[in-house]
Parts: sequence; structure tokens; C-alpha cells
Amino acid sequence: MYKFGFIGMGNMASAIQEGFIKKGAVQSEDICGCDLSEAAQKRAIERGVAVFDDAKEVINQSEMIFIAVKPQVVEKVIAPIKDDLKNKAVVSMVLGYDFTKYETMLDSSTRHLTFMPNTPIQVGEGMVLIEEKHSLTNEEFNFIKSCFEKAGSVEILPSHLMNVGGALSGCGPAFIYMVIEALADGAVAKGLPRQAAYTLASQTVLGSGKMQLETGIHPGELKDRVTSPGGSTIRGVRALEDGAIRSAFMAAIEKSM
Repeated sequence: MYKFGFIGMGNMASAIQEGFIKKGAVQSEDICGCDLSEAAQKRAIERGVAVFDDAKEVINQSEMIFIAVKPQVVEKVIAPIKDDLKNKAVVSMVLGYDFTKYETMLDSSTRHLTFMPNTPIQVGEGMVLIEEKHSLTNEEFNFIKSCFEKAGSVEILPSHLMNVGGALSGCGPAFIYMVIEALADGAVAKGLPRQAAYTLASQTVLGSGKMQLETGIHPGELKDRVTSPGGSTIRGVRALEDGAIRSAFMAAIEKSM
């Protein structure tokens, strides 16, 4: 019996599997799954994950089921396997499908939880949001939470805050990659080799985030500690403010919901 069975093994599901395996939450032989894409099947096999032909077989062979399909097909996927999911534990990362919605789709005996990961889980630095309301047993909840914690950080949120939290942590990596690319481009324009520019920019972002998390100091205060009167940093800050960077990031989160 596999610990986890994935119905759908696209990019995010693959990132979760890789993060779990890399950080020792489970072993590759503890995971199975299915996907219509031959490319997704091939990637799963390459990481040591067992691949089955259909969802029913995944369910029958697994202790906990991951629902990892696109929102537009989730109801079509679940309808024929509703009975197979009876008395099973299900964890879903389908956008827009919270506890209340699953209550109308699944049998009353199916225990379920909704979570929202982000792609950095692949390298053990994920941010995973867990919906506060769920029906897993305490043992099941503690187990899946511990797996997520090995591959990143976990935040438990009430249902009404999952969308905004997901916009920040789920869409946020794309925004940060744009920041990394732009910072690197600025340095490349002044002669720094591109690979060095990417390394400097990425490590700067990583280190800055880690410093805020570990110290708990307000980001504004940390910014002020780097910004000397009349110095180079304040000139860069002024350029960013002239470009309405704060307003642009705020709007990005609002538009992503």
C-alpha cells in the first residue's frame, strides 16, 4: 500500500513529490499516481514514482489521495470515483474547491482537507496554506502537516482567507522571479556577467526573506538599516518609488484573486 496516491501529476504535483522525496518526508516508493499526459507519466517514473493506468487503481492502492487536477475538470474526474473514495482520506490542491464545496461532491464517509502549495516546495522551501476546516482524523492531519513542514513552511488559514493567501504565496513566486530577472538585467547592463547577476540577485532575495522570517523585524526597518543618508541605496529606493513599485505589487495581488 502506497502512502500517497496522486490523481493528476502535472507541474505542481511533481513539485510536491520532488520536495517530499528530497526532504525525506516519504520515499519515492511510497508514492503512486496517474495522469493522462505521457510526459507527466515519464517524469514520475524517472523520480521512482509508480504510475497506474487510472484513478480507481491509484485509490485502491493508496492510503491518502491527492486531488491534483485542473479546476475545470475536477467534478468530472471525481464523479466516477466518488464511491471508490468512501472511507478514504483526500487532500486537494484544486483552486476554488474548499471544504464546503467538497462536502457537496464527496460521500459523507470521505475525510478531506484543502491545501494550497507553491512551486518552491520542489526545493524544500515551499509555502503551504492549509484550510482550517477539514475532516481528517488527528493522525492523518498531523502526518500530512509534518510532510509539508519538511518541504517548507505551513500556515493554517480560515476558509475566507485561502484565496488571498493563495494569491500571495501561490502567484508570488512568479512576481519574485520577475524581480530577480530585472535586478540581474540592471547589473548586466553595467557589465556584470549574466550568471553571476542571477546568482547575486537570487541569493539576495533568499537571504533577505530568511532574515525577515528569523528576526521578525518589520521589513521597513530592515530596509532602513541598509539605507544610509545620501547613499546609493536610497537613490535606488527613490527610483523604485518613482516607478510605483509598492502600488504595482499591491495591484498584482488584488488582480491575482
